[in-house]
Amino acid sequence: MGHWFSRNIVEPGKLPMFLALASFVLTFAVTRTITRLIRAGKGPFGNISSGGVHIHHVVPGVVLTVLGGFGAVGSGRHGVGAAVFAVVFGIGAGLVLDEFALILHLDDVYWSDDGRKSVEVVVLTAALVLLTLAGFSPLGVNDMTSEEQQDRATFILTLVLNFVLVLVTLVKGKFRMAVLGTLIPFVAIVGAVRLARPGSWWSRHLYGRRHRARARSRIRTYRHDKRWVRVRRRAQDLIGGFQERVPGRGSTPSR
Repeated sequence: MGHWFSRNIVEPGKLPMFLALASFVLTFAVTRTITRLIRAGKGPFGNISSGGVHIHHVVPGVVLTVLGGFGAVGSGRHGVGAAVFAVVFGIGAGLVLDEFALILHLDDVYWSDDGRKSVEVVVLTAALVLLTLAGFSPLGVNDMTSEEQQDRATFILTLVLNFVLVLVTLVKGKFRMAVLGTLIPFVAIVGAVRLARPGSWWSRHLYGRRHRARARSRIRTYRHDKRWVRVRRRAQDLIGGFQERVPGRGSTPSR
């Protein structure tokens, strides 16, 4: 394991990305835990306010993201500085994307159905970065054998093919299937070959004169959403903590 980590993460300069991903996921998990405790009125935590204004954690998140991003650009891919700034960037990105829905709607929708978009964006981001880390990088690795070169070329070709399937799934309006496809190779083929969702880019541009395809798409989407919406929301609630409101301390703000 140590040799694999050094060969595929450290040597090609992926250690900062690995640290950024780890700090990103950990920050999101810790933030969700703390906000759930505040919302339930438990623990020593509380909302932060200044002059009667509630300070959302996206604010320090933006500061840390900018600081970590510029620091990472200036420090390169190797050394202690690169590792430190990668962690700072990961923490900032975790705080920012945890409130992605607030930025999108310009409203405090953290615990509403619209707030679930934050969970989906965080999962997609983590999946894409993990996919990049999992891929064998042919650059920056010295003295590769012909067998290693062949293995890496095959793996990269597989990643490119899977990426194309994920991209087609996205333009067909199947966001969650695309996320799953980034985690499990070739799952996105299901979304890529099936009819696009109504209102998606694919539907607007390629189903313009295909009235039967548009009708089938609407019927299939209705049946799919009716069957899976509860399952999807339970999974989002498990990750994001969209539990019922518990009266207690800190009841006025949304956290």
